[in-house]
Amino acid sequence: MAGEMEMVKELRARTGAGVLDCKKALEECHNDVEKAVDYLREKGLAKAAKKAGREASQGMVFSYIHTNGKIGTLVELNCETDFVARTDEFRQLGHEIAMHIAAANPLYLSPEEVPAGEVEREREIYRKQAEEEGKPPQIQDKIADGRVKKFYDESCLLEQAYIRDTDRKIKDLVVDQIAKMGENIVVRRFSRYSIGQ
Repeated sequence: MAGEMEMVKELRARTGAGVLDCKKALEECHNDVEKAVDYLREKGLAKAAKKAGREASQGMVFSYIHTNGKIGTLVELNCETDFVARTDEFRQLGHEIAMHIAAANPLYLSPEEVPAGEVEREREIYRKQAEEEGKPPQIQDKIADGRVKKFYDESCLLEQAYIRDTDRKIKDLVVDQIAKMGENIVVRRFSRYSIGQ
């Protein structure tokens, strides 16, 4: 019994899931904690997808000024209730995103915000690059599409690899918090300021 409680405690610490959810996950995964973590994350992603359509009209604006005082950021992070906006987890998420923006310098929030003309211009440049590299015409479009995706990964905040854990994207951090808090969370907008730019 003590061993089971220790596993539940560890699972709660790692995932933020409730006691009953942790117990169920351990039962489903035959007391394998690693598999239970994955199980809970998958369930959390499913819950997060259901919450994505709900209105998030509360929240906070977070700021970050880099230690040299030459780079600063503002980010508006929204949630459904003022209660969640005041939690340490929500504030930590806002701070991490603001700091990430200072370091990674995204140009857009998401791929949907990139103007169609710019995407087409980038795609045409990538097609010409593939042609210059001697790639056959039938695969030039596929190469261009792959490079456009890479452009999104580098230029769009939600698609960028998180600076503290490059295996995860910023949108993954948001989805994890949606699953933990049970509310929709949305990065609404951001600004980055740099001296001389």
